[in-house]
Amino acid sequence: MDTATAPTNLRYEDIEPGKQFESATHAVTPADIAAFADITRDHHPLHINAAYAKSRGFPAVIAHGLYGLSLMEGLKSELKLYEETSVASLGWDEVRFRAPVVAGDRLRVRFRFVEKRLTKNPARGIVIEALALVNQRDEVVTEARHTSLILTRQTNCASSTPNAT
Repeated sequence: MDTATAPTNLRYEDIEPGKQFESATHAVTPADIAAFADITRDHHPLHINAAYAKSRGFPAVIAHGLYGLSLMEGLKSELKLYEETSVASLGWDEVRFRAPVVAGDRLRVRFRFVEKRLTKNPARGIVIEALALVNQRDEVVTEARHTSLILTRQTNCASSTPNAT
């Protein structure tokens, strides 16, 4: 299933473990890598100096690992699965940077629901997702598990306190 057929505003009850989606593609530019270095204040030479990156065996400057993780979240968000039903991100686990990301790579996210469970608050549920950031050669460059807190259909019990899990 791809971005064109992904449902919008899923609630806890709509989540089917095993269900998969794939995002649109994003082409990484040198400006993306430089902007991330500026925003994060991480100006390690691997990310800003092509000669240095080449001396370490890379074809060019490489994107920060956290750039890939952030892009995973952004591409997933573009699917609008939880556009108005997300309460919070509860964290990322098992993050692995499998291959470098360089300018010119075309990346997309493969996304799968792994499990779900209700919280003490009947208006909220926890969903665990497995994500893979995949390049144009179909290589996984980054993978992780993400835990999301989303609304249930129990709207009569809704709480406006974000940390009332």
